[in-house]
Amino acid sequence: MPLRVAVQMDPLDQINVAGDSSFALMLAAQARGHALFHYAAEDLNYASGHVWARAHPVTVQRVAGDHFTFADPVRLDLGEDADVVLMRQDPPFDLGYITATHLLERISDKTLIVNDPASVRNAPEKVFVLDYPQFMPPTLVTRSLDEAKAFLAEHHEIVVKPLHGNGGKAIFKIGRDGANLSSLIEVFNTAYREPHMVQAFLPEITQGDKRIVLVDGAVAGAINRFPGEGEIRSNLAVGGSAAKTELTPREQEICDVLGPELRKRGLIFVGIDVIGGKWLTEINVTSPTGIVAIDKFNGTDTAGMIWDAIERRVAERA
Repeated sequence: MPLRVAVQMDPLDQINVAGDSSFALMLAAQARGHALFHYAAEDLNYASGHVWARAHPVTVQRVAGDHFTFADPVRLDLGEDADVVLMRQDPPFDLGYITATHLLERISDKTLIVNDPASVRNAPEKVFVLDYPQFMPPTLVTRSLDEAKAFLAEHHEIVVKPLHGNGGKAIFKIGRDGANLSSLIEVFNTAYREPHMVQAFLPEITQGDKRIVLVDGAVAGAINRFPGEGEIRSNLAVGGSAAKTELTPREQEICDVLGPELRKRGLIFVGIDVIGGKWLTEINVTSPTGIVAIDKFNGTDTAGMIWDAIERRVAERA
């Protein structure tokens, strides 16, 4: 059955059509006959129990520079005139993002929101992962320089990163001598009101940082991402490279534990990050990526798997 799909995301003219996961989802939806609408999170409105946006009907094609065509904008009531909303705007996970989840939650009994807005709000990537300490590297969440120094003394080399960062931005390694730790915590405390994440440095990062995508709780595929020269960050957005990979027994165990909880929370499209085949570092639920690279290496159709799951959930709600 054709669906009316509203895609809440960043401007389409700024995306990389060759690798963008949201664009791949739009292409797959269009191929199935679903109607697409595009709007930005700041276009959301609420009154008298209705949530709507000024949205553009859109068609897409994988032609860089000519990859989308907007029709005239319409007033789209997301609770009455849409079957699915894809919440795909990039972080930061700030008050604008959180407010969008609150507004969309008010229509989630009428329209399927992917991922579930309340679950997204309650599961930011570096906080949700704290529910699974048995799989994590040694981790400290703090604003305290003294606590960070004590953690460094215990683990000798550490990584410091923003608790709500994304895309590999602002990740710093501190060596045994602790040089710049004081300055770094000072800068972080000035830039961010929330605590910061401090973790033991994992030398296994040279073996790759694996992105594993789960669709409705089941493993869809994975890629292994390697840091560029002189880097500790393996994110493709900051110059990392990708390679075909398989799951280790430990990684499969992690997925088996996470899968039922993700499914229960309505987190249909999730990307987890695992270092060294065993250390879970993030559970990405806001706007996970990686499906284009996974499909390139594995010959799979992850976007199709996601739409299978979405269509199944819509049918169950009918």
